[in-house]
Amino acid sequence: MLALALGGFGIGTTEFVSMGLLPEMAASVGVTEPVAGHFISAYALGVVVGAPTIAALAARVERKTLLIGLMVAFTIGNLATVLAPSYGTLVAARFVAGLPHGAFFGVAALVAAHLAEPGNRAKAVAMVMMGLSVANVVGVPAASFIGQSFGWRSAFAVVVGIGLVTVAALWKLVPRLDGLHLSNPVKELGALRRVQVWMTLLFGMVGFGGMFAVYTYISSTLTDVSGLPRSAVPVALMIYGLGMVVGNVLGGRIADRALMPGLFVCMIALVSVLVGFVFAAHNPVTALLFVFLIGVSCSAMIPGLQTRLMDVAGDAQTLAATLNHAALNLANAGGAWIGGLVIAAGYGYTAPAAAGAVLGVLGLVVLTVAVILAQREKSSSQL
Repeated sequence: MLALALGGFGIGTTEFVSMGLLPEMAASVGVTEPVAGHFISAYALGVVVGAPTIAALAARVERKTLLIGLMVAFTIGNLATVLAPSYGTLVAARFVAGLPHGAFFGVAALVAAHLAEPGNRAKAVAMVMMGLSVANVVGVPAASFIGQSFGWRSAFAVVVGIGLVTVAALWKLVPRLDGLHLSNPVKELGALRRVQVWMTLLFGMVGFGGMFAVYTYISSTLTDVSGLPRSAVPVALMIYGLGMVVGNVLGGRIADRALMPGLFVCMIALVSVLVGFVFAAHNPVTALLFVFLIGVSCSAMIPGLQTRLMDVAGDAQTLAATLNHAALNLANAGGAWIGGLVIAAGYGYTAPAAAGAVLGVLGLVVLTVAVILAQREKSSSQL
């Protein structure tokens, strides 16, 4: 579990540190900040492409071997980021770095759930995701500080180091998992025929898009709107990460007790917090408080989403588990794009939070439809 969480720590650091260093990355390759948002979108699209492709093609690969291979690929992608000389090569490097992201988390979540005691699957998944949460407390602020002090490329050099350590930890600490059921590409692709799988993915994609619309441009929002100094951004990212840790713990417990009601409650909380952030962002104290609350409310949904997908996927567990992260990174790409649009249109850095709240409401609509369809399917099967 430690090795799996360490992998999540490295992935979380590279995914979110870009958002804290976006102004520096934009300046170094001569583009505007909204255009630099493409670096984040490229990583997210890499996750979207890599998650289903790797899950299907590697369905028969022993899970420890697969996890190590994914982390090696992740490390290579981040090394390419460090060396990328231009806008185009940097976009390509971020895409490559994102390819193993979803597959790693999906396979790691399945391993954790396989080893968990009955009734504790969501808590086990939350333990794996804790690496992602801790990354936002320690990894992202530290890498952001290093990036601001020594150039943004040094932050991704740190990620390369984390990747190498993770490869060694997986090799040393994770036993062979021959007892874990392996599937095949045909069975895995069967997940795509299940309506509830698609509805759950759509809920995550739309709902989380609101959070990413805000978080992508959080650095400029806190400096230009809240009045915080640039040096305080790593502290703000740490506060967001603490919120993620709290939300991750709460989310695992909520999902094990009441899965679907818990998803509704967490999304309603996220919508409320995003609306509040539109106004809270104008004061540095309230802005940091709401950054924390955004971290809590969004992270609390992740264990429930992962567990819900495993419940409705049937034999296609690997593909469904990895598609969750593909959906969340579509939310990342879409949120960054929508946030960039409203900022470029002149509505200011609080506008992404308002747009994000609308996306959250749409997520609630999707989840409601999913529940209605599930009830109808259950009623039909009983006739």
